[in-house]
Amino acid sequence: MIAIAVSAILVVVARFASITRYHRPGARWTIDELRAWERRYALGNYLSALLLAVFSVRVLSAHVPLQQLIAVSLIFSFGAGIVSRISIRPRICVISLLIATVPTVIALATHATSKHDTPLHAELFAIEALLVAMITALSLDTVRHLHRSTVEHLTIKHDLAQLATQDALTGLPNRLMLRERFNESILPVSRSSGQLALHFLDLDGFKAINDIYGHPAGDAVLKQVSARLTAMVRESDTVARMGGDEFVVVQGDIKDGSEADLLARRIIRRLSAPYVVDGQEMHISVSVGIAMAPEQGLDLEHLASCADSALYRAKRGGKAQLHFCTPDEALAIRSG
Repeated sequence: MIAIAVSAILVVVARFASITRYHRPGARWTIDELRAWERRYALGNYLSALLLAVFSVRVLSAHVPLQQLIAVSLIFSFGAGIVSRISIRPRICVISLLIATVPTVIALATHATSKHDTPLHAELFAIEALLVAMITALSLDTVRHLHRSTVEHLTIKHDLAQLATQDALTGLPNRLMLRERFNESILPVSRSSGQLALHFLDLDGFKAINDIYGHPAGDAVLKQVSARLTAMVRESDTVARMGGDEFVVVQGDIKDGSEADLLARRIIRRLSAPYVVDGQEMHISVSVGIAMAPEQGLDLEHLASCADSALYRAKRGGKAQLHFCTPDEALAIRSG
């Protein structure tokens, strides 16, 4: 019993140290490190369950009613605790539960078949074995139910998070996600000599498609526009829909404006190619306004205003045009 107690203390200390290390502030883990920690976490649960099983088997052999009550109560408490705490990890939960309860049930059933002078000895142990077995079965069913409910909850939470950050029609990032992606892309610019280009896009002739062919056709065109834009940019860049027929492209980690000019011309050329919806060929083009960071600033709102001002000049100049925000425009926006 002393050996069991000392072993239990060592396991508790090791598990506490492992969990504390996992939750320390600022900790960042790789996938391999998380898997290794999960294995250690599982091992800690298995050892705790095994020590509890050994304790129960040892106590039950003494035929002392109070000790039996303590052992069975500990088994019940362990089962309830592990089910409520880690049912989201069903494999670890089920294995730990079985390690703790199966030896206890076997020990109780074995004592029920042995002869003893205590009145109702066999009946008492048989009832206890049946109770532990029933509680184990109910706990396993509870694990299944809690795991399914938790997965459904997390799935709904994930879907709602996506709805909050994605454009419902195109699946592109919306304004909220654009801000997050922009903040990530602007960090290297603020720390080094690199640059970032914010492209503000507005489709030319899109209203005519809605007027002539209807909004379903317009929606189909917007989806195709989104697909073409996504295929043109790098994985590190961001394409977002601002609403209607307006899009934004954040082009990070570039050396100078020539790279932004090149991408904008590719966008104009690619988006001006014909679209086919329900066998009907449709034509639009796109105008682009570009603001550069850090030349025009590092703030998303200011850069967007600069790009929008350049876009306005591009729209006035005719279809399929691109313009960069000028220093005078940036200064006027900042001062106004």
